This record gives sequence, C-alpha cells and structure tokens, in this order.
Amino acid sequence: MICADGGKKRNNQAEMNQVNYEKEMEKVIAQHQGEEAVPSLLLHSCCGPCSSAVMERLTPYFEVTVFYYNPNISPESEYRHRVEEQKRLIQCFPAVHPIHFLEGEYCPADFDEAARGYEDVPEGGERCFRCYELRLRRTAREAARRGFDYYTTTLSVSPLKNARRINEIGQRVAEECGAVRWLPADFKKKNGYQRSIELSRVYGLYRQNFCGCVYSLRRDFCPVS
Repeated sequence: MICADGGKKRNNQAEMNQVNYEKEMEKVIAQHQGEEAVPSLLLHSCCGPCSSAVMERLTPYFEVTVFYYNPNISPESEYRHRVEEQKRLIQCFPAVHPIHFLEGEYCPADFDEAARGYEDVPEGGERCFRCYELRLRRTAREAARRGFDYYTTTLSVSPLKNARRINEIGQRVAEECGAVRWLPADFKKKNGYQRSIELSRVYGLYRQNFCGCVYSLRRDFCPVS
C-alpha cells in the first residue's frame, strides 16, 4: 500500500512538472496583443508539410520568415525537392502577415559531425537530440544576427518528435545566444499534426516517408520530419 501511494505521489509530481508549451506560447502572443507592430519570428522549418499548420497558427501574430536549414537531409536530391516544396507553399499560402523565405547552407558534413558516435542509436534518441540542437543553434544565431524578436521550429508538430527536448534545447540555446528569445511551442497540440495533413492535401504537397537523414532511411523509419 505504501509503495502504491509513493508511486502515485511520484506520478502526480511528474505531471505537475510537465510544461504545457502551447499555453506558454499563448502567453507570449498575449503579451504583444494591441501593439502597433507584430513581432518578427525566424521559423526553422523541417519541411513544407510540417510548416503548413505552423504558419497558419503563427502568421496572425508574427511576421514570419521561414528558415530552411536542414543539413541532415540526404541525398541532396531529396533536400532540393523539399526546398522547392517549401518555397512553393510559401508563395501560395494565404497569410495574415507576409511570409518570407531564407535558405541556410546545405552542408551535410555538419550533420555528420553532430551524429558521429551516435550512428547506431535508435530513432528518437540522442542522435536526434543532437540534430535538433545543430539546427536550432544555427537558427538562433541567424535570428540574432538579423535582429529577429523570436525564433522557434516546426519540429514539434510531429507526434514522433520530443517536444520537451526541443523546447529545452531551444530555450538553452537562446539563453546562450543572448540576443533572441525562444518561442515555446508544441505545434501538435490543437490537432496541429492532423491539420498539417489536411493542408498538405489542399496544396498537393510532397509528403516524404522518412525523417530525412540516412540513418532514418536505413531503418525504414517513416514519420514526416
């Protein structure tokens, strides 16, 4: 009986310690309501399909620039295909405020370095966390250099991505950078992932059947990244 009660207490404490990142984002949005100018946001995008629901969610409240930095994607032909789909979506997407596009450098060696020593780690583990950090750190630096108010990523829209780790990394990198704020988010909330599927159909988007990196392809791993 004591063990059971102790287990309940631990579970309750774990639930209390969980952060609702959707609500945290809504708090940030509320802070800017009524301001004459909307804040600027550099949005790291992993792909067009994931960005669709995220842009729909954010453009009423931010002036969004989509930053496409994904050196993890392999082969290069796959990378190029995804870039073009991202640009095509932005051109035809009905946004409240204009959406801009910025492409980062495609340098697979950066990802190879981040993944070194973690090649055999299962999907969703430390190799993926290092990949998150690689992309978020580059996004934060770009956001700071260009004077954006906030930065965030589309990654959390996927039900197979760890929103807690994404937000922890994003916040830590922002604090280390010091010149840009992290926008907390869990874009799968409020049916975000399902909405991304619906919008992909509306715009006829290419939905890839693997995360993007060579390791996910080898393991026949099939989320939309």
